[in-house]
Amino acid sequence: MRFASIRAHRDRWSIADLCRVLQVSTRGDRAWVCRPLCERQRTDLKVLAHIREHDALSNRTYGRPRMTMELKEAGLAVGERRVGRLMKANDIRPVRTRRHKVTTDRRHSFGFADNILDRDFMADAPNRKWAGDISYIWTSEGWLCLAVVIDLFSRRVIGWAVSDRMKKDLAIRALEMAVRLRNPSSGCIFHSDRGSQYCSHDFQKKLTEYRMTPSMSGKGNCYDNAVVETFFKSLKAEMLRRKSWPTRRQATSAIFQYINGFYNSRRRHSYLGSISPLAFEAKAA
Repeated sequence: MRFASIRAHRDRWSIADLCRVLQVSTRGDRAWVCRPLCERQRTDLKVLAHIREHDALSNRTYGRPRMTMELKEAGLAVGERRVGRLMKANDIRPVRTRRHKVTTDRRHSFGFADNILDRDFMADAPNRKWAGDISYIWTSEGWLCLAVVIDLFSRRVIGWAVSDRMKKDLAIRALEMAVRLRNPSSGCIFHSDRGSQYCSHDFQKKLTEYRMTPSMSGKGNCYDNAVVETFFKSLKAEMLRRKSWPTRRQATSAIFQYINGFYNSRRRHSYLGSISPLAFEAKAA
């Protein structure tokens, strides 16, 4: 510790003065500098290099538990405490941000569906339960509205659409993308909040056309649609709020990359046993 302290303060004081104050010899300091790294230090450097690589690949979203899983999957025999120590010592931490805007418009005359899902977010097969919602993303050109559809079996985003206005066609386009991708069988539950986009006659007509069963959250209860709310929180904290977006086009491109290049294919989900939605679907197939 004395020699390390000398290295840290040698720009302010001479090495000779530091050695005299700390009661060590200058020869001992030179020997400490020239001494080769021990096995543990070399291993730490190797692990740290992998941590930096996976920190960049995850867009600085992984904390100690997920980072440890990534390193073990890469073939490194490391424990969570060691990973946490190296991340803390090198100031590697997940970035988190907060900002909120109310998006649900409940002041409409459309009817509401019953809450059939009733917070049962588990599904035993794909295309049994879907959930959708709409959120805002701020850009220099104004708000960008994002609608998504998530399959609750694998937490995979299977449909999404963007627009500069939060109208019913936005929710319909996201639903149509999901239907084209998955072609669900009759009886699939589609859960949403009580927003006018989902309560509209046109959207409900689409659900009837696709033989889907509508389900809606209770009044003002975000927990009834927690899976989609969690996705929006991850999207904004892990990417969108880390920088400013000059145009809606740039934000749309970033959302596409996040959903298809990271969230569905790489991001580890605790609910899925710390694997990605695509890996979970492949494992269940």
